[in-house]
Amino acid sequence: MLKVIYYTKENCSLCDDAKALLLMLQYDYNFEIEERDIYTNDEWLEEYQLLIPFVQIQDIGIDCEEMSIEALESALKKYSSRLS
Repeated sequence: MLKVIYYTKENCSLCDDAKALLLMLQYDYNFEIEERDIYTNDEWLEEYQLLIPFVQIQDIGIDCEEMSIEALESALKKYSSRLS
């Protein structure tokens, strides 16, 4: 199954919106979400602090500036099987 890595932090409304989009897309695509709080890992904090919410789908990274249902679905279509 495809793993979608979702970088987030607490009290982040943009992060909440991105997670809602991912949860909505799970109705149509077969993937699991691995949620990573950037404050639990110094490397994640350094790399993603200004980019969150950040979603990694295989070799595709979608940051806060690019985050949309269209961007997420486009990446999922590339790597995930669509559910019937």
